[in-house]
Amino acid sequence: MEKKLTYLALGDSYTIGEAVLIQQSFPYQVVQNLREKGHSFSAAEIIAKTGWTTDELWNGIAGYQFLPKYDFVTLLIGVNNQYRGRAIIEYTSEFEKLLGKVILLADNKKEHVFVISIPDYGVTPFAKEKDPEKISKEIDIFNTANRALAIQYKVHYIEITEGSRDAAQDPSLVAEDGLHPSEKEYKKWATKVAAAIEKQLK
Repeated sequence: MEKKLTYLALGDSYTIGEAVLIQQSFPYQVVQNLREKGHSFSAAEIIAKTGWTTDELWNGIAGYQFLPKYDFVTLLIGVNNQYRGRAIIEYTSEFEKLLGKVILLADNKKEHVFVISIPDYGVTPFAKEKDPEKISKEIDIFNTANRALAIQYKVHYIEITEGSRDAAQDPSLVAEDGLHPSEKEYKKWATKVAAAIEKQLK
């Protein structure tokens, strides 16, 4: 019997797919995309919660019973650090700790680890009453930090932030809650992640 590949996704509301069906979340769409291309994958394993910051994700995984190793792991975290006004230095330190753990979960195969950039919710209806420009600038700063760590640790970096800003002109990219991405936006992310994973399967 063919061994099924495993995929673990760590993060926050963007990973569980807040405001859309679980099957429409990007990790589920990643697996579906890869299955359609003939790859045998188990269901995506997701450890994420709406509102989680880096330290809360760390606490969330502390007592979790992981498999001994995973074939592929994605990490997308940080929007709630920005939203709550947490310091970038704190984020950088906590993200680095998480990244170290993620690499271990991927059996030290750095080429099987994918950091995903934080999308920009500054373009959503939710942010209209706030300060969209400030949000966008701060998201860029947080992404500069996570990108630098991805480079430092030699893992893949998947940039989805610029594409997420298309929601300013295309309301169909935002879910009904006016804040989170829609299935359509998640599909864009899933396509990028699946393509990056498939490169490692060749």
